[in-house]
Amino acid sequence: MTVADNSRWARRTDILRELGLTPLWRAKGTGVPNQAPVVEAVSAERTVSREIAATEDRRSEISRMGWDQLEKSVEGCIACPLSRSRSRTVFGVGDRNADWLYVGEGPGVEEDARGEPFVGASGKLLDNILAAINLKRGRNVYIANIVKCRPPGNRNPTLEEAQECEPYLARQIELIKPKLIIALGKVAAQNLLHTDATIASLRGRLHEYSGITVIVTYHPAYLLRTLADKAKVWEDLCFARSTMENL
Repeated sequence: MTVADNSRWARRTDILRELGLTPLWRAKGTGVPNQAPVVEAVSAERTVSREIAATEDRRSEISRMGWDQLEKSVEGCIACPLSRSRSRTVFGVGDRNADWLYVGEGPGVEEDARGEPFVGASGKLLDNILAAINLKRGRNVYIANIVKCRPPGNRNPTLEEAQECEPYLARQIELIKPKLIIALGKVAAQNLLHTDATIASLRGRLHEYSGITVIVTYHPAYLLRTLADKAKVWEDLCFARSTMENL
């Protein structure tokens, strides 16, 4: 190849490179960089962009649902692996115009079987907690969880599982319009408030979720194992009651 041929080839290669039309391979010794990593990076970026768009579309669709459509959507949800091990979804229960919203972490064995949050021993204790401040399940009270399906082995839901379920809870909160949210336990508090702070540091203070006042206390299941902290929950209940009177 002559010097002139080499010059024309170099100019042609430069033009193709500017247009993004260079081959994904390179001949040995030519010095032309392999473009495969660039193409792979672009493909990965496009995949992430599609996933983000799909997530935003799903959230937008859920945000427009009424109660009946929302409940049916939860029943058929397969957005995370929890859907594969559940018996029933646990949508929530209570007064859909309630001033009080109690949010726990996720269904347990009995909740998974019956499709209702807070049944069994922890449910009875929650009912006693409500009665202590003259409240009753289903009367000016709504009860829900961070996730709608039972995590296997009653483990805490993962961040990814909670994020997939978050649009459902967010829409429930928008529809209920509660005056006060009581976060029951660490998982509920940390997900609602987007924090990794401890229960001890969150108790006794007012927090906020989408303009709604939030108070943090212990989960009934925790109290069944740690009876000594029932006195702290009584403090939280009194705090919640006095807060509600001023809302």
